[in-house]
Amino acid sequence: MNALRKSGPVLLAISMIFFGIQYVRAGSYVGGLPPVAPWAPGGTVGADLTGVLLMAGGASILIGKRARAGATLIAWFFLLCVIDMLLTHWHGVLYDGVDRTRALEPLALSGAAFALISILPSRMGLLMRSAAWQTKFGGWLFALSLIVFGYQHYLYATFIATLVPAWIPFHSFWVYFTGVGFVVTGLAILVERFGARLASTWLGIMFLLWFVLLHIPRAVKMNTRDEWNSAFVALAMAGASFIVARVMPVNDSAISLR
Repeated sequence: MNALRKSGPVLLAISMIFFGIQYVRAGSYVGGLPPVAPWAPGGTVGADLTGVLLMAGGASILIGKRARAGATLIAWFFLLCVIDMLLTHWHGVLYDGVDRTRALEPLALSGAAFALISILPSRMGLLMRSAAWQTKFGGWLFALSLIVFGYQHYLYATFIATLVPAWIPFHSFWVYFTGVGFVVTGLAILVERFGARLASTWLGIMFLLWFVLLHIPRAVKMNTRDEWNSAFVALAMAGASFIVARVMPVNDSAISLR
């Protein structure tokens, strides 16, 4: 379990680099590719700058050079993109499932990046002292996103069931089970008790299994940009879950597998 948690920054960093490459290749903002909404201004220049920013931030985390700066850059950039969506497209975020997901995914990843700041080494005492609020704030952002994800599993259960591979039985059961898992994990992270560390770890394992068993086969078979983007969103969420698990208390009134 501890080895999986330690893989969180690597998985997140690889996903950021992939997102950056996708922005540069597309030359535009693409739906389903966090964190920028497809209707945002900037065109090709904006997409290229976003790509470079994400690649630089991801690479800094991956190689461990100025990793804290890279995590800070990703955390604030993703959060600002979510704020922009809420200000310019609030009706869609509130009432449309696709637009809501476009906001929630970068919100969750922003939260994980804030949490990551506190577990990266730093020689600056000021940064270390400021890590407490970043950890708490990041956990809240991630947890709130999970709770809404869980709600969406009930709201769009019929559609989500069609995404479950045919060889897995009881599609509807797994949709509702996953929805419950999102909500329970989100609530546990919010209060930092009731097995939050373990629940977030298992959430990361679930996302990692989705990446391997669901998204990669679909991406290879269909070979579309959207499918590959969805695959690496799942990988990023796996990394985010492991990162949040690392900042949760070890002894939180539940069994914690170290």
